[in-house]
Amino acid sequence: MSKYIAIAATVAVVGGLGATYAMTQLGGGDHPCGATAIAGGDIGGPFELVSETGETVTDQDVITEPTLVYFGYTFCPDVCPLDSARNAAAVDILAEQGMSVTPVFISIDPARDTVDVVRDYADNFHPKMIGLTGSEEQVAAASKAYKTYYNKADDDPEFYLVAHSTFTYLVMPDQGFVEFFKQPTSAEEMAEKTACYIAAS
Repeated sequence: MSKYIAIAATVAVVGGLGATYAMTQLGGGDHPCGATAIAGGDIGGPFELVSETGETVTDQDVITEPTLVYFGYTFCPDVCPLDSARNAAAVDILAEQGMSVTPVFISIDPARDTVDVVRDYADNFHPKMIGLTGSEEQVAAASKAYKTYYNKADDDPEFYLVAHSTFTYLVMPDQGFVEFFKQPTSAEEMAEKTACYIAAS
């Protein structure tokens, strides 16, 4: 029992660290769709990763329609599964409104998240979800482009946790990054704001 309590406490710290880092990069502002103004430079851009089919892909291969991009890892005990399920639910809500959106899961733990592992994880949440992994260098470059934070704990060589930021990014194929969603945002709120951007594009 103490082990599970320790894990839960670590996850709470992880979430706090990710939020603290992200808030230094992102700030509030006014926009027709209620967008959040960016403080600290552009977010998003080119990346090269490995898809769940084992092929090397770029951002242009992946972001072909409105896309929800999330950085996490499959061994994440609770935050990543909750966020992935929320993102999948938002995609379904938008589909009911006739809007097609792709959810993308980018692993920040390539040592454990092989192509097969990422594929199974993504498929478990949504048939449209694209799982991406890659080398340590490829993942680091993608994370840097989106200004995400992650840090692998070294307390356990097999069952380690990874502290990371927990934002989901809305990326449009012709515009790039347009908005981010905080972890507490509901699927309904995410779908509503995404629909606004799609209608305005």
